[in-house]
Amino acid sequence: MPMKTLFLSALALLLTVSSFAKGTPKESVDTASINMDDILATIDSLKYQKSGTVTLGSIGTLEIPKGFKYLDGKQASYVLHDLWGNPPSESLGMLMPEHTSPYLRDCWAIDMTYEEDGHVKDDDAKDIKYNELLKQMQDQIKEQNPERVKQGGRAIELTGWAEQPYYDAAAHKLYWAKKLRAIGDTVETLNYNIRILGRKGVLVLNAIGSTDQLPEIKAQNSTMLAATNFTSGNTYGEFNSSVDKVAAYGIAGLIAGGILAKTGLFAKIGILLLKFLKPLIIGIGALFAGVARFFKGRKEGNS
Repeated sequence: MPMKTLFLSALALLLTVSSFAKGTPKESVDTASINMDDILATIDSLKYQKSGTVTLGSIGTLEIPKGFKYLDGKQASYVLHDLWGNPPSESLGMLMPEHTSPYLRDCWAIDMTYEEDGHVKDDDAKDIKYNELLKQMQDQIKEQNPERVKQGGRAIELTGWAEQPYYDAAAHKLYWAKKLRAIGDTVETLNYNIRILGRKGVLVLNAIGSTDQLPEIKAQNSTMLAATNFTSGNTYGEFNSSVDKVAAYGIAGLIAGGILAKTGLFAKIGILLLKFLKPLIIGIGALFAGVARFFKGRKEGNS
């Protein structure tokens, strides 16, 4: 049973039982009127913005797409680290579908960061052998797992491409998707990666979800690319070779998270995992426990 349905059913059952306890007719409980947004509001105290333009640091802007909601950087970091168990990071913000919550299993989200490692030259894009690059990334991730665990994350493995990288040379935008799994888990996590190249660095958009959500996330690719842009003075075409630094890696290194050029920077691999912790499940358990206690009390009172 889907998590939302299970939660709604449990809540409706508890409301019905409570009505009997108060002597209220069962018919007075209208389960159809229960609004999922209201339920989410009781378990999710994060403050979302659902429209308008937000700034991404001092270098970019995001026009919040219709059907999405936005968390600022501080709240996004809380979700990524405290709720989902990723190592600490400096997020610029996070987008997720409007009618969901990071406490729900069917949630997927797009985390946004900025990496100012320099202007990324794209001369190597046409020559990349993606299967060889994948193998290099897999090996590097294994080597970085001990440090990842040390900093509060989980050991992971890269199981393959969910979508092979594609680079739009005219727009200087890149996207790909990879399949990941925490060691010991059976469920794969999807990371759908979008990179927007700028004058001095790269806007990083990582969509985090499950592999079966790839079609839904992929369908939003063009929307996200259009909604996210560098501000004037920071665009790719404004690169000034006399004053601006060039990154130590090209497109291949960007896909690999910079790890082909610099070792030890495991956080730049661009791997984020969903870690659905217990708050919602505990809430559902509490509902059912309340129902059980109610019926036990009635039975004891009638004996």
